[in-house]
Amino acid sequence: MKRLLIPLAAAGLTAATFAFPASAEPHWATDPLAPKPADAYSSANFWLDANGAALRKATQYYWDFKNVPKLVGAQSKTPDDGKPGLTAPTGSVATATKVKNVNLPKTIGKVFFVDRSGKYRWCSATSIQSRHRNLVVTAGHCVYERGKDVFRKWVFIPGYYQGKAPWGIYVGAYAFTAYDLDTYDDYDGDYAFVAVHNGVELGAEKEVPLSEYKAWQGDKWIKPREISKEDFLKCQLNLGECWSEGEDKASDLVGPDHPEAVLEKVETTKAKYVAAKVGKGQGFKFGEPVVEQVSKKEWDDYKGPGDKGTGPDKAGNYSITHYYTQKWVKPGTSRKYFEGHYFIGVAKDLGRLGDVVGGQGFAWNQPMGQNVIAFGYPSAPHPDGDRPYTGLTPKYCMGKTATKTYQINTFKVETHQALKCSMTPGADGGPWLIKYNNKRTGYVNGLTSTFADQDGNNRIDFISSPYFDGEVADVYNQASLAETKAIVSPKGELLQ
Repeated sequence: MKRLLIPLAAAGLTAATFAFPASAEPHWATDPLAPKPADAYSSANFWLDANGAALRKATQYYWDFKNVPKLVGAQSKTPDDGKPGLTAPTGSVATATKVKNVNLPKTIGKVFFVDRSGKYRWCSATSIQSRHRNLVVTAGHCVYERGKDVFRKWVFIPGYYQGKAPWGIYVGAYAFTAYDLDTYDDYDGDYAFVAVHNGVELGAEKEVPLSEYKAWQGDKWIKPREISKEDFLKCQLNLGECWSEGEDKASDLVGPDHPEAVLEKVETTKAKYVAAKVGKGQGFKFGEPVVEQVSKKEWDDYKGPGDKGTGPDKAGNYSITHYYTQKWVKPGTSRKYFEGHYFIGVAKDLGRLGDVVGGQGFAWNQPMGQNVIAFGYPSAPHPDGDRPYTGLTPKYCMGKTATKTYQINTFKVETHQALKCSMTPGADGGPWLIKYNNKRTGYVNGLTSTFADQDGNNRIDFISSPYFDGEVADVYNQASLAETKAIVSPKGELLQ
């Protein structure tokens, strides 16, 4: 696991906050996800681009069914770890979009991320009350990949329903988890609290003049529009963004000073572009190289002469650099003419997560055997192949937790609480709420970590959660101190 020393000012924390005795190990560890607004905006755009194509492509986090564990009884009473405690839930302040499933809490949603192999994954999660109303809680294995590092492009979408993000998308800034999970991959600490940036809503576009396009600091692009030959010649006289396309014969090629000459840009290789002369002439350079941000699939599929590079950059983004040279031709009847129109992407800042959907309460050192309701988005089939869930909509289980804690021999688990429930993977990270009421709020006292087949019939019948003790409260308290901000301005421009 890569260790992080966050600049305290950037995280909104003080040196006193992090102080602990020199002889003691901390109970918590922290790692960055996308603390910079530019990286956060890129992550949001990655998932929402093309009407959420990446969201629909994602599958539930992989969980190996070859070793479906059984829960082994460990302790017959609640671990003795100090006095029980509660942090009250909060409701939302902002007016929310109307969606289906209104009887389910708005705080429930999915987290999406990209794993080390480049696959798009998701887990379940919930918004939880915190000092800065910006905290998400989920399973640790939905943030950290088997003791290696945090997942890339990590985002939370509350109220996720059939590919929709009704209350926006919230990009992870900092992750906080148990020291033992971070260091030893210990599933007794299989939980994580993630401080997220303000929510954003993407998708709107606005056509603007070239001057505004150049000054815009957010997302922007040029769209071609076909025009007549006459308008094309006027565009060239006014030095506008215009070009022609079509097949040319050798006799159609002319010099730049020919009275009927028009300019066409031709994509070429980097080597030919570098070798080309600068100025006005046949085969000379046409402007500066153009860097295009693309998806992983677009990058894989690209076969043109542009430069693909060696893969994603440090932030995990893919790009292609295009190079162009000049071609001067006489207008022909088979040619088409285009001019560029300038568009900017207008993102909307939705505010803090807790102000939009509220936050569930938090409980620790609670007695076993309490009534709980566990939420999640189950999706994977049972080990026998039956698949009763789609993962498109949230489901829940209700019941009492077992009166003893459990260990799991195939994982590093010594103290988990258990609940009889048939939800399958995809529900990973979904909250277990005690004291749930008709306001659709309660107290997070656990979350789905592992799935068990207790009766040996190749079907999931129990789920388990780390026991939320004083160490979990320590991690929660540290995460609650982390401040995050908006990633776009009220105008929709990307903040620095």
